[in-house]
Amino acid sequence: AKPKDIRFGDNLPKTRSGKIMRRLLRSLAKGEAITQDTSTLENPAILEQLNRSL
Repeated sequence: AKPKDIRFGDNLPKTRSGKIMRRLLRSLAKGEAITQDTSTLENPAILEQLNRSL
């Protein structure tokens, strides 16, 4: 399988412990509503940045 699009960004949504929130990225890429807990995000502003880039 290969992706339809590849997009580059300045940052990724990470938890305070440094883990990348892959499910959050998947939801954003599919255009779904974000249902994951975002209270552990290191930088909550990244969600707005990612939404603008999609």
